Amino acid sequence: MITVSEQAKTYIQQLLQEEGHPEGTFVRVSVKGGGCAGLEYVLKFDTQLQEGDQVFEDKGLKIVTDFRSLLYLYGTELDYSGGLNGKGLVFKNPNATKTCSCGESFAV
Repeated sequence: MITVSEQAKTYIQQLLQEEGHPEGTFVRVSVKGGGCAGLEYVLKFDTQLQEGDQVFEDKGLKIVTDFRSLLYLYGTELDYSGGLNGKGLVFKNPNATKTCSCGESFAV
């Protein structure tokens, strides 16, 4: 399961509205090789489900990931940070054993 914090929900809804995404747009979260820690998070808006997608809904938001990525993301919470290190969505991933300083890549 992948969840979102209240702050992340508000931020995502604001982005969807500002960018004019159509009804039914969801957040696609995946993992790919790369980054300074070995794996990178990929986050984008999408409207098309793919074969094998895993679909979660939390706080009224639909979160979608492929099965391979779910192995790395299970239990992750999307949160929002507005701090001095930059603002935007951050991943609270209980599976990560190491993360880079920017928080965009991790290792398990």
